[in-house]
Amino acid sequence: MRILVIGGTGFIGQHVVAKLAARGDKVFVPTRRLRHARDLMVHPTVTIMPGDVHDESVLNSLVQGMDAVINLVGVLHSPSGQPYGPAFDAAHVKLPAAIARACATHGVKRLVHVSALGASANGSSQYSRSKAAGEAAIAEVAAQTPELCTTIFRPSVVFGPGDKFMNMFAGLAKWFFVLPLAGSKARLQPVYVEDVAQAIVNCLDQKGTCGQTYDLAGPEVYTLGELVALAAKYSGHPRPVVDLPMGIGRMQAWFFECLPGEPLMSRDNLDSLQTDNVSDHPMDPILGVVATPLEAVAPRYLKSY
Repeated sequence: MRILVIGGTGFIGQHVVAKLAARGDKVFVPTRRLRHARDLMVHPTVTIMPGDVHDESVLNSLVQGMDAVINLVGVLHSPSGQPYGPAFDAAHVKLPAAIARACATHGVKRLVHVSALGASANGSSQYSRSKAAGEAAIAEVAAQTPELCTTIFRPSVVFGPGDKFMNMFAGLAKWFFVLPLAGSKARLQPVYVEDVAQAIVNCLDQKGTCGQTYDLAGPEVYTLGELVALAAKYSGHPRPVVDLPMGIGRMQAWFFECLPGEPLMSRDNLDSLQTDNVSDHPMDPILGVVATPLEAVAPRYLKSY
């Protein structure tokens, strides 16, 4: 198959691209920054394509001639807005809509889109509301294009080597003797990045996944505080986790937002924690994946701390 992987240089994307290449697919990965695609160049069937997918003319040229398109683009932070900020709007709403339209225009039969567990038009955070809007935009195009087979995935927090979740807290534990944390009682069901990637690849061969939305979550539910404590423990720096009142947590997040670079935590991230990120149907059997426990993987890649 000729498969365009948008967001293929990201955390999940690199695992998806590797699995597609391993089975012999011809994979095309667009990027605005070629240095981000260095690790993908080792795969002989992968082609790196310079281009800005947010430019619809570029996007249409990329999509043309593909058998399938996989969209993995996502951002965690955005300036505030209603119902969601501009960065969320661009990455989670406008881009998926443009991808779906391009697929419909050029006769691409298969579109796989990665959203997020807890996506809801009435969600507590801008992030969750924008993810829901992106799903709705794809559904609108699919309703008008019966030949377009779409599958949407909603992963929980994704862990694995190179993640920005467990690694972040392991890094903090190296420098701080106590880890103050707002929202520590929020419940999460983290899922292994290899399982997410395998589910995405497997669905391409499963006609029964057309028009479906699947949750992707791990086998265990943890509180955020428990996950932070595990990250500290596995890194070799066990630390007590102190629950902060949400008001103080928001002040802390606002401070992080004022610092240069990507914030460790934003106020919208805290808003997301107001809703438990868990699933009653964490891994549908049709996807052919058995969820991997956190404890089987995290100690290996966090020990470097």
